Amino acid sequence: MTSTESASTRSANPASASSASSASTEGSGTASTGAAHAGGPGNDAGSAARREETGRDAAPQFVLPLVARIERAEPPSRTDALETAARAVLALLSDERSAGDGEWAAAVRDWQDARIRKVVRRARGAEWRRAGALPGITVTGHHAEVRVFPPVPLDGWPKDLARLQVSGTELDDPRPPGAPVAGAPVLWLNSELGMSTGKEMAQVGHGAQLAWWELSAEERAAWHAAGFPLSVRSARGEHWQELTRSGLPVVTDAGFTEIAPGKTVVAEGGERYCPLPLPRLRQP
Repeated sequence: MTSTESASTRSANPASASSASSASTEGSGTASTGAAHAGGPGNDAGSAARREETGRDAAPQFVLPLVARIERAEPPSRTDALETAARAVLALLSDERSAGDGEWAAAVRDWQDARIRKVVRRARGAEWRRAGALPGITVTGHHAEVRVFPPVPLDGWPKDLARLQVSGTELDDPRPPGAPVAGAPVLWLNSELGMSTGKEMAQVGHGAQLAWWELSAEERAAWHAAGFPLSVRSARGEHWQELTRSGLPVVTDAGFTEIAPGKTVVAEGGERYCPLPLPRLRQP
């Protein structure tokens, strides 16, 4: 599983990425949410929360574009695409161009200061080649390929990305995924929501970002050096309820597209990589 760039290869500096702590997210638009810091919107923290929410809404709004390669003849499996999308978000957050005086840093800061939106589009053939010519990072899973781009204004998409379709991202797993990667974090999806694969890709990207924000510089560096091992799995019933009550980072969707407002992803830390405040919960 690898990542590539359209420009020359650069070493990442995971310690320099934004490290705001967060417990939940909410937002609007297709496959998008906005992050709320602990005590911020979505946590019912009274007037302070409402002021923060107003400020985030008033700020210039940006979106993080992700493009999944979905060829007609050989589409990737669902779980492979989900895990690759999550690692693509982490690849951008850890890239040196996203921090300090890097060329993407201002856009990343503006994006994280407003409502955090991610939109997943699909491409194949010549569309994929045109997308690959734009600045960004391509992350490869077992067979899946996802390219992430620096944030752009809501109304300022590059032409070759704006023309790509949001629909048509439905993917399946030919066989049930196996056990999660040992020692690595798990992004648990609420399996009862019926989201499209594209929206699920955005949601697990949010979950990966929340997990990243919780880590120290040393923990980020170790996860990055290992290639961001992680798993995406579905949870249901009492297992899902236990996860949402655990205090682990949780993604909450505002319900503007596809689903009603509610919790979509819980990020559970790994024993070796991405250790989050609570230990791994017992799986059903």
